[in-house]
Amino acid sequence: MSEVLLVIFITVIIFLIFNNLNGKIRRLEKEISDLHSKINNPQQNTVSQQQNTIAEETGISAQNPSIPIHEEIRTEEIPTPPQKDWLGPVFDFLKQNILTIIGIFTLVLGIGYFVKYAIDKNWIGETARAGIGLAAGAGIMLTGHFLRKNYAVFSSIITGGGIAVLYFTTTIAFREYHLFTQNTAFIITILITFASIVLAYYYKSEVLIIFALLGGFSAPLMVSTGQSNYLFLFIYLTLLNIGMLAASILKHWKSVGWTAYFFTSLYLFSWTSEKAELLCIAFYIISYIIFYIFALQDYIKKNVLSSWDTLMLVLINFSSIIGVVYIFNTLKYEPVIIFPLLFAVPNGLLAVKEYGKRSFGFSYSIFIALTISLITLATAFQFKAHLITSVWAIEASLLLYIWKKSGHKIFKTCFYILFPLVIISQIMTWTEYFKERQMAVVFNPVFLTSLVTIATTIVNLFLLKKINETRKEKDTFFENVFAIVSYGVIYIALLLEIVYHISDMPWAAMLSIGLLFSIYYIFVLMLLRKKLDIDSSVQTGLIYLFLLLIVFNSSFSSSEVVNAVLQKKLSFSFYWVHLLQWIPFIYILRNTAFIPDFYKTELSYWIISTTLVVAVSCGFYHTYTIASVEDISNINRTKEHFNILYLPIIWAILASLFIYISLKKNIPEYSRIGFALLGIMVLKLYCYDVWQMDNISRITAFIILGVILLLSSFTFQRLKNIIKNMVDKKEEEGGRK
Repeated sequence: MSEVLLVIFITVIIFLIFNNLNGKIRRLEKEISDLHSKINNPQQNTVSQQQNTIAEETGISAQNPSIPIHEEIRTEEIPTPPQKDWLGPVFDFLKQNILTIIGIFTLVLGIGYFVKYAIDKNWIGETARAGIGLAAGAGIMLTGHFLRKNYAVFSSIITGGGIAVLYFTTTIAFREYHLFTQNTAFIITILITFASIVLAYYYKSEVLIIFALLGGFSAPLMVSTGQSNYLFLFIYLTLLNIGMLAASILKHWKSVGWTAYFFTSLYLFSWTSEKAELLCIAFYIISYIIFYIFALQDYIKKNVLSSWDTLMLVLINFSSIIGVVYIFNTLKYEPVIIFPLLFAVPNGLLAVKEYGKRSFGFSYSIFIALTISLITLATAFQFKAHLITSVWAIEASLLLYIWKKSGHKIFKTCFYILFPLVIISQIMTWTEYFKERQMAVVFNPVFLTSLVTIATTIVNLFLLKKINETRKEKDTFFENVFAIVSYGVIYIALLLEIVYHISDMPWAAMLSIGLLFSIYYIFVLMLLRKKLDIDSSVQTGLIYLFLLLIVFNSSFSSSEVVNAVLQKKLSFSFYWVHLLQWIPFIYILRNTAFIPDFYKTELSYWIISTTLVVAVSCGFYHTYTIASVEDISNINRTKEHFNILYLPIIWAILASLFIYISLKKNIPEYSRIGFALLGIMVLKLYCYDVWQMDNISRITAFIILGVILLLSSFTFQRLKNIIKNMVDKKEEEGGRK
C-alpha cells in the first residue's frame, strides 16, 4: 500500500510543479507576443505617425478612413509562401507534437502497468480495476477539456489518450473479467465513440475525431468473441461512416474520410475472403455511395476536384469492383459486367453534365476517364479476363492519365507503387499456362488478361511520352527502366501464348519459333523506335540483342532443327522456316541509316561483321548438311568435309566483300575486317586444312581460292583507279573555278 501512497504523492508534486511552470510560461508567452508585435509592425507605427503629421498640417483627421493618404505611404507586399509538399503538414504536426504523442502513449502504458502491478499484489478486485481504468480515462479527458482554450492540439491529443484508456478498459472488463455481456460492452464502446465524436465537433478538433474513429472501428474487434455476425457489424460500420460523412461535410475534415475508407475496406475484404455471399454486395454498394459522396463534396459545393478527391474516386471505384466481381465469380453468378457498367453510370452522368456546360477541364477529363476505364473493365470481364490483374492494369493507366492532366505528384507516386504490382499479378496469371490444358487460341482467360496488360502498357508508354513533351525535366533512368520492363511484359505475354500452343512440337521447333519471334519483335521495336520515343541507349542495347539472337539462331538453333529433320521428328520444309531471320537481318545490313547510333564506334563494325560471317557460314553449312546427309550417323564426316573444302571459300568471298565495301563507302574498318578474315582463312588453310585433304580436294580448293583472290585483287585495283580518277577530276574542275 505504501507504493500507492508514493505514486499519489509524486503525482501531486508533479501537478504543483507543472501548474507553477504553466503560469510562468503563460506570462512569458504574453511578453513575447507583445514584443513580437512591436518588432514586426514598426511600419504600422510609422504610417500612424505620418497620418497624424498630415492631419496636423492639413487639418484633416487621420482617423477618417475615407480620406486617402499620400501615395508614397505604402506597406510592403507580403510574399506568397511557397507551396508545401503534401506531406509537409504531417511532418510539421509530428515535429510540434511528437513529445505530446509519446507522452500520452507513455502515460497510458504507465497506468496499465500500475493497474497490472496492483492486480499482481491483489490490492484491488476486478470491478475496482475496471473502475480505476474508467476513472483514469475520464480524468485524462477532463484534463484535456480544461486545456482546450490555450492548447488546442495538445488538449486534443490528451483527450484522445483518455478515449483510448476508456476503450481498452471496456475491452479488458469484457474479455478478461467478464463484467459485461457482449451486447453491453458493445453499447458502451458505441457510447464512447458517440461521445468522442460530439466532443470533437464541439472542440472543432480534427485530431480528436480521428481518435474517435480509430476507437469506433476497433470496437468490434475489442468485443468480438470469434463468432461472426457480419450483418450487425456492417450496420454499425455504415452508421459510423454516415456520421463520418456528416462531420466531413460540416467541418471539411478530409482525414476522417480517408481513415474511415481504410478501415471499411479492410473489414469488407476480410468478410469477402472469409465468406463470399450476396449480402456483401449490398454493403459494398452502400460504402461506394458514402465514399463517392465524400469524394465529390467539394465538386458539389465549388465545382472543383482536388488531387486527393480524385484519388478517392479512383480507389473507391476500383476497390468496389474487385470486391463485388470476386463475389460473383466465387458464387458462379453471371453476368459480372453488370457492376463495372453500374459504377460507370454515375461517372458517365457527371461527364455528360460537364459536357453540357461546355466545361472540358480537369473534372470532365477525370469523369470521362473513369467511365472509359470501367467500360473497358466490363469488356475484359465479359471475355473472362483475370480480375486483379485487369483492374490494377487499367487503374495504373488511369493514374498515369490523371498525373498527365493534373501534374499532381501523388498520382505519379501511386502509379510507381501500382505498376510493379501489375507486373507481379501478371506473372502470377501466366502461371496458369502450366496448370491448364487445352485452352483456346487467343480467346482464353490468360491471354485475354495479357491483352489488357499489353493495351494498358502501350497506353502508359504513349502517356509517358506526352508527359515528357510537356515537362522540361525528364528522369531518363526511370524512363528507360520503365520502357524496358514494358517491352519485356509485351514480349513475354506474346511469347508464352505462342509457346503454349506449340508445346506438343519437338524442342527444336519450339526453340526455333521462339527465337524467330524474338528476332522479329526486336526488329519491329526498332522500326517503331521514333514513334515509341525509344532512347538511343536502349536502341543500341536492342541492336546488340538482335545480333546475339541472329548468331544463336544461326548456330545452335539451326543445328537442333537439322538434327530433328534428319531424325524424322520434323519435316524438311520446317528447315526453311528458320531462314526467315534473314529478312530483318538483310534489311538492317542494307540500311545503315536505320541504326546510326550503333556505328559511332569501331567495335560496332566488327560485331555486325562477325554476326554476318557466323550467319552465312552456319547457313551454308546446315543447308549443305540437310541436302547431302541421309543418315544422321554420317553428319560428322559431312561437317569435316564442309569445314575443310567450302568454309575457306566462303570466308574468302566474304573478306573480299568487306574490302570492296570499304573502298566503295570509304569505311576503313571494313577493310581491316576483310584482311583479318583473309588472314584467319589462310592460317586455317595452310596450318590445318591442307593436311586433311586428299589431292583432288587440295587442288580444287587452291585453284578456286586462287581465282577468287586474283579476281578480287583485279576488281580492287580497278575500283581504286576509278576513285582516283574521280578525285583528280574534281580537283581539276575546282582549280578551273
